[in-house]
Parts: sequence; C-alpha cells; structure tokens
Amino acid sequence: MQFEKYNPNSLSVSAILGLIASGDIAIPEIQRPFVWKKTQVRDLLDSLYKGYPTGYLIIWKNPNVKLKDGTISAGKKILIDGQQRVTALMTAISGIPVVNSNYRKERAKIAFNPFEALSEDKDAEIFAVQDPSHLKGKKWIPDIAEVFKNDFSVYSFIQKYCAENPEMAPETLDKVITNLRGIGNRLIGVIELSENLDIDIVTDIFIRINSKGTALSQGDFVMSKIAADESFGGNMLRKAIDYFAHLAVEPTFFDYIKENDNEFIESEYYNKIAWLKDDKETVYDPDCDDILRVAFMHMYPRAKLADLVSLLSGRDFETREYKIEITEDTYAKLKQGVLNVMNEYNFTQFMIAIKSAGFISNKLVNSQMALDFAYALYLMLIQRKEVSVGEVKGIVQRWYVLSVLTGRYSSSPETKFYSDIRQINEIGVVKTLENIEAATLSDNFWNVAVVQDLAYTSTINPTYLVYLAAQVANNDMSLLSNNISVRYLIELAGDVHHIFPKEYLKSNGYDKNLYNQDANYAYLDTQVNKSIGKKAPCEYFAEALTQCDTKVITCGSITDSEQLKKNLEANCVPFEVCNMNHNDYPAFLEARRKLMAQKIKDYYYGL
Repeated sequence: MQFEKYNPNSLSVSAILGLIASGDIAIPEIQRPFVWKKTQVRDLLDSLYKGYPTGYLIIWKNPNVKLKDGTISAGKKILIDGQQRVTALMTAISGIPVVNSNYRKERAKIAFNPFEALSEDKDAEIFAVQDPSHLKGKKWIPDIAEVFKNDFSVYSFIQKYCAENPEMAPETLDKVITNLRGIGNRLIGVIELSENLDIDIVTDIFIRINSKGTALSQGDFVMSKIAADESFGGNMLRKAIDYFAHLAVEPTFFDYIKENDNEFIESEYYNKIAWLKDDKETVYDPDCDDILRVAFMHMYPRAKLADLVSLLSGRDFETREYKIEITEDTYAKLKQGVLNVMNEYNFTQFMIAIKSAGFISNKLVNSQMALDFAYALYLMLIQRKEVSVGEVKGIVQRWYVLSVLTGRYSSSPETKFYSDIRQINEIGVVKTLENIEAATLSDNFWNVAVVQDLAYTSTINPTYLVYLAAQVANNDMSLLSNNISVRYLIELAGDVHHIFPKEYLKSNGYDKNLYNQDANYAYLDTQVNKSIGKKAPCEYFAEALTQCDTKVITCGSITDSEQLKKNLEANCVPFEVCNMNHNDYPAFLEARRKLMAQKIKDYYYGL
C-alpha cells in the first residue's frame, strides 16, 4: 500500500509568519538572498488584498534520524518552495529587514492608499512601493507594517487620518483598514511533503517545482538544508560558503561583513576567507554550487549533490536508514572539504596551474564544470600524494584541457564526474587519465575532429579558446608584431583581426558565416589592424615582406624575413597567404585549421 506523498492544507498569512517567527518552519536569515523586485512585493500584497490566489508553499519535514541512544529525532520542517513570497510578507507586513541580492539588509516598504481602495477602477493604485511622495502625501499610509503591529490602535489612527483627510468618513476608513488587516487572515495553500519520502524524490520535487521563476538548483537545496542546521554548525558553514562566493566576485564586500556580521567575525571561517579582500583573480570565481561540488567531490567517492543532501540527512545507502552518525560525519567532512576549497594556498596554486597553461583570462574559459573538476582533482592529488608535488600541476592542466577539448563535462556533468571519481578511486589518477587519453585522443581526434571543431564562427568555441591558450603558453607574438604578445592583447582587449578582412570578403560575395570563421581570426595590434583595413592578404603581406627589405615600417613591426616566417608559424598562418586573394579563401581556411589543430596537439602533449 502506497503512503501519501504529501498533505495539502491551508494556513493564514498570520499563522505562517508566526510559525516562521517561532522557528517551527526553518527559513534562515540568508537561506537565499531576497531577489524579488519591490514591485513584486507590492503585487503580492495587492493579490492578497483582493483575494486572488498566490500559489502554494511547499514544506518538507526532514526524515526522522536514528540517534546514538537508539531513539528517533523529530525532523525539522524546511520551507523548500515559497521562500521569496514568505520573505516578501516578512519584510512588508512584519517590518523585518531582509538580505537582498547585494547582501545588504533592507526593507521593502509598501504604501497603501485608502482612497484608491474605495475606487471601482480595477487598475486603481491601491499599493505602491514607498517613495518620498508617500511620506509627504497625507492620503497614503507610507508603510503598511505599521498597521499590522500588535500595538496598532485603529481608533487613534482613524482619528488622525480623518483629521488630515476630512473628506474620508471615519466609518468608511474603519472598513478599509479592516480589509487591509484582513490580509493576515488570507489563506495560502501549504503542501507538506511526507517525512517518509525517499530523499531522492524530495530532491526531484525540489528541482521540478523551481523550474519556473527564479530557478533553484540542487546546490540551493543543499544550502537550504545546511542553513537550517544548528546542531552541527551548518548555518555558519552555509554563511561561509555564501560569503566566499560573493567575495570572489566583489572583494569590497568584506567591509560589509566587518560592519554587519559580528557573529561571523567571531567564527573560525572569518580568517579563512579574509584573503579574498585583496583578491583580483577573475579566471575562476566559484559560486555556491561550485564550492559545494568541489568540496564534496574531493572528500567523497561521489559527485551528485543529491547524494550530499542524502548524507546530510543521515542516509545509510546500504540499509536506507537515517542515522545521526552519518549526519555528523557528513557535516564534518563537508566542513573540511569547504575549508580546503577556501584555503588561500590551495586556491592560488590551482590558479597558477590553470593560468600557466595559458588560461589567463575568463574570456578563455567557457566550462565552469571543467574548472570545478580540475580543482577537485588538484585537491585529491595533494591529499592522496599519489604523485610528486612537481607532477600535480601538469596532471591538472592536461585533465582540464582534455575536458575542454572533448566537451567531457558539457552534458550530464554529475554522471561523468561520478564515473571519473569512481575510476580514480579504483586505479588512481594517472592511470585514469592515461585510459581517457587512449580512448579519446586518437589520430582521428587530432586530425579530423579538432580540425572540424575549428570550422565555427564563435570566438567562444572551446577548441578555439584552447588554441589561444596554447598561444599564450608559448608566449607567441601577435600577428605581424615582434614585441606585442597575444597574452597582452587578450588581457587588454586587443583587436581580433580577420586575416582575410571582413569587408574585403563581403565585397567579394562572402556572407558572415564564411568570413566570421575561427580559422580567419588572429589577435592583432589595433594600429596594425587599422593600417590593413580592407586590403587583400596578398596586398598587406606584400607590404610586410617589402618592409623586411627596406626596413621602412608600413605594416606591423617585423623587419626581418625569417622573423616574419616564424611569426606566421606562431599564428598558424600558412606562408602562402602572402599570395592569396578572395579566390583562395576556402583553401586558406582548410590549411590554417590543420595548422591550428597541430599546434593544439603539440601544446597538449607539452603540458
């Protein structure tokens, strides 16, 4: 016999806010930053006032966990869908400041116009986001939170309001205020998921119900769960993860932490993340999901965040029981994993590995998943000491580049993560990498697949980005230059030049799908690019060759023919381009793709 998976119910707005205030339903302070616009808060209040439906809240009672003494715990209730609506009610009605998307505490103050409430116009502006005009205007109640206070005196308010607005009758205003305060009695549908539900099902429900609106991820589910935990320090761990992710993008956020969160300052995490206040790194700015994923992967032989939710709930995967020992152990391991991720030395050394492989800018990174696994791999290697310290970076570099080139984690990444981690645990990192290379990096891959991957029009094509990284790693000079590197131009937004100029090709009948080819791109100094203009390659390369004889600078800065040949080789441009016009363009693309593919291959095996 199947048990009911959920129990539908209805609770008043006041009852819901009361359960939140008492802690019977967990919605921690920073479970998730409040991302609603203030106009959305206004619209929610308007809907409740008019008796319109506002959707369901979904609550999950954590599974009962077997305690060490053999007794069963009472699972805590967690709000897993509806946080934004509940937070909107908390700030607008209860007057509680909430953490916004910039991690600043503020209120969404909603004003109310009793006169408009009497209007028969369905578009009447009854509620509004508070602005200075509402504070000055006598007809507006500037902040409805005042009306919902326990000590609010309806009689005193009516006397004062009607004195300032004599055209409003006291008995009419009394009815309006009664209707406004009636929002607290409005019923909201509540679905409580059964505590007997398998954790995987709950996770699936969580993902599905958040497929619309501001979408949540499995990482959000993990964060919601640990935020509600105080027994094992999950609430502070959650805050540390959140703060780290924010600081990685905005180092100045550290000042906010110092000024506003004394509790966190006194925690062990504060000094662990303080180094980020001076961080200028932009290649890898992990968000909360990334931090959780990396922490979990290098500490457990698993990769799915749904499994982390199960373990945090105390699930024994063999017996399918829920045990407090597993919960305790998981929080301890997760904490250590997060601290490993946040460690300044670990993070810096990992970034040295990635940047020394040529990925010096976030413009060259298109796979956060590949970076996540590479960082987890780095942490695994330094923990397990499978290889020497000097070998770690090279292995991490090769794994990352291979992942990008083959799109290893571009689809179903967690499944692939799990498969790779399982192999690593069985046969080690080195052997696993060798097996993957043998299976994927065939002659056909280098000579056909990579060549074909360069027949695209996007400058964020992964294969093209690896090619640029190869140029950076080799310290190649930009096309037609003897002193300006590709690295410099990537870092400082140099021009991506069409070797066969775009306007030249357009004037000869080529459309953008042909002239905007990866194999037609090369980094070039802006001044050189301007001097080339719309010229055919046979024209401006002839100038470059003449320049080598005359030493009179007209096109680029190279004045030696051998140096020019080496520059063309470094940029994978066939020397025959010196004699090419638009008729030769297809042959040029074919030739250059092969040269670029060979450069990528040489670069990979040189890591």
